[in-house]
Amino acid sequence: MERDKLDFKNGKIGHLFRAIFFPTLIGMAFNSALNICDGMFVGHGVGSNALAAINIVAPLFLICAGLGLMFGIGASVIGGIRLAEGNVTAARIIMTQAYISGAVIFGIIIIGSLLFTRPLLYLLGCSHVLEEAATDYLLWLLPGLVFFYLQCAGMMLIRLDGSPLYAMCVQIVAAILNIFLDWYMVYPLGLGIKGASMATSLSCIVAGLMVVAYFIFFSEKLKFHSLRISAKSFKLTIRNTIYMAKIGLATFIAELAIGVMMVIGNYMFLSYLGEAGVAALSVGCYLFPLIFSIGNAVAQSSQPIISYNYGAKHPERVRQTLNIAILTAVACGVIISAVMWTGSGLLSGIFLNSTEPAYEIAKTGLPLLGLCALPFALNITFIGYYQSCEKSIRAIFYMLLRGIIFLIPGFILLPHIFGVAGLWLAIPVSEVLTLIPISISCILVRKT
Repeated sequence: MERDKLDFKNGKIGHLFRAIFFPTLIGMAFNSALNICDGMFVGHGVGSNALAAINIVAPLFLICAGLGLMFGIGASVIGGIRLAEGNVTAARIIMTQAYISGAVIFGIIIIGSLLFTRPLLYLLGCSHVLEEAATDYLLWLLPGLVFFYLQCAGMMLIRLDGSPLYAMCVQIVAAILNIFLDWYMVYPLGLGIKGASMATSLSCIVAGLMVVAYFIFFSEKLKFHSLRISAKSFKLTIRNTIYMAKIGLATFIAELAIGVMMVIGNYMFLSYLGEAGVAALSVGCYLFPLIFSIGNAVAQSSQPIISYNYGAKHPERVRQTLNIAILTAVACGVIISAVMWTGSGLLSGIFLNSTEPAYEIAKTGLPLLGLCALPFALNITFIGYYQSCEKSIRAIFYMLLRGIIFLIPGFILLPHIFGVAGLWLAIPVSEVLTLIPISISCILVRKT
């Protein structure tokens, strides 16, 4: 396999960033296309209630994604620093420990979901009308979750190993396979929401196996490393796992925040607008990963460059990378907001028939939701910078501000002020309020 040959120590920062950013962006764009196609097939092929049922289960899937990204980023940051120090063996051990710890956690999640399916769904905001469809979707999703973890954690580690193109290929293959299987199982086979869930699980399995194959056959430095079976090795694994989780916790909170957004949103939209409101919210939830993935592409592209040069003690190269990431985040945020404002009708029509009540709710709300794109991209870029420099407490604090502390009161209070529009404005308001202290940090960082 031809390698990308990225030199994090001496290569030009602009070239390095572009070499990682565009493959990362393309891979995430395919993931976003997958989300849109999945919603389109389910919305038109099964119905708006099925779309709402997926929105009930989605927070659990996001929590799993957050765990994968948490360990992936944590292992990538620590691994990048160890590689900069010339300690390849330590980087390999960190990667192996991340995968073992994640597999244990995901096993617990799967068993718990099987044993407590109904209470879990109602905890996530399910109603009696949506219970059967939500149950089908959840149960067929579970087999692919461990492989989904392999994929999520592997993306950051593969990029750190110098192969962003392979990481992009994993995402593209998984997305194309999922889109095809979605169509095939929902329409020709007529399996409905169960088929959509099976398609997701199968694509996760293929992507996870591609990641494992990379580290076994193709990787340059990062490979699986055998761990000693001893009390000392166990304690070291626990210690490193906690440190990885600490560094990556802000990213987990980011995914958790989307889950919180969905759960609180499900409750609030259901109380104000009924099942049609939840279906309209699900359109926004299908599109929000597009906003999230583009902002995340900026942060993830700068992360290996920053963490390596932070470990190598090259602060000027760290600063250059941050400056490029900021400019890229601004451009991406403006473009996404413009698309949401000008294309809300078209975007709503992808998921819903124009005759359904949920269509008009979504068409009116998407422009308001789109206001979050620019501040979100900037917030995620700076949080990613703090993670890459081992400033985990600051990263966690800002992520809690935007995803929990400001968001939940926004969902509860803003509808009393702006009516239904306040439901859609909760996310943009939380992002803007978070951007204020982060902007102050920005000024301080650029002066140091």
